[in-house]
Amino acid sequence: MNGNRRYWGVCMVADGATMANIAAGYEAARLEGIWTVQLYGPPFVPLAALAMATKRVKLGTGVALAFTRSPLETALSAIDIDIISGGRTVLGLGTSIRWWNESWHGVTYGKPLAHLREVVRIVREIIAGAPTGQLGKIEGEYHQLDLTGFRTLTPPVRSRIPIYLPAVFESAVRLAGELADGLPGHPIWSARWIENEVKTNLEESLKKAGRKRSEFDLNVWAFVAIDENRRQAIDDARGTVAFYASMEQYEKYFAAHGFGAEARAAFQAASRGDTAAMLKAIPDEMVTTFGIAGTRDEVRERVERVWATADSMTLTAPAVFISADKVAEHQRRIAETFYK
Repeated sequence: MNGNRRYWGVCMVADGATMANIAAGYEAARLEGIWTVQLYGPPFVPLAALAMATKRVKLGTGVALAFTRSPLETALSAIDIDIISGGRTVLGLGTSIRWWNESWHGVTYGKPLAHLREVVRIVREIIAGAPTGQLGKIEGEYHQLDLTGFRTLTPPVRSRIPIYLPAVFESAVRLAGELADGLPGHPIWSARWIENEVKTNLEESLKKAGRKRSEFDLNVWAFVAIDENRRQAIDDARGTVAFYASMEQYEKYFAAHGFGAEARAAFQAASRGDTAAMLKAIPDEMVTTFGIAGTRDEVRERVERVWATADSMTLTAPAVFISADKVAEHQRRIAETFYK
């Protein structure tokens, strides 16, 4: 049984029957919520499907890209999911990396934390005011909206939907503590980073904002690979660590842990399309620093240590450069180890 431990699951886009099955399994296991992820497609469509297939779990975007759609569309999407689900929406909003925004979506990235702060403010204004028809003009550095006369047709379930802001670095942790209802931690956070950087910055930010720690949800994410063959578990998790190491924006994070050269090598290999070299650049110690990989007992012990800081946790299988069958097997082992 989960006891008092609040776990969330992740559901990727699949056919309707598969998503309904996953959702039913999470509800039966008494998980707190289900996240959908915006890596490529927007997370609201699969979240609507999950809303139709569930009755109890919270439903979160983990996370929706904050800059790739207008704040109006983001707010209305959250309202719609909240209506469909009967008030179970959690709106996770993040900046992602610059080139995804500018190259893939053709939108302005700007100063990401200032931009995100503005989006959160506008989204909250719209969620609270759209049903009343009294929004008017909303001005910002990145968005200028005139919503005079705008009004939603269907009554909302509630006037405030929880907003979670993700973070890798300290400044984003502080922003979440100041503005958000929760923080979905980056899945490559190390145990040391959580204890030394996240915890301190979050507590200081909450105190400065006059907020209680009990009013905030620190949802720590972790990539988990369980195999009684420890070598296999590490190999299965290597691709996911390599995936994040290949993004230049994260190099200083890896460097802060002593893996700057390895991250740079992974980025260079990815730039020339050399997957084998990209994986080879990631040593075992780097995998076990940024992922939780090993035997069932090893993984259970490491997850238990994270609970010293986390309010809730999201355990998800590594999913990069391994087969769908492998992903499903690791997800099954996570469920057997932690949800029963």
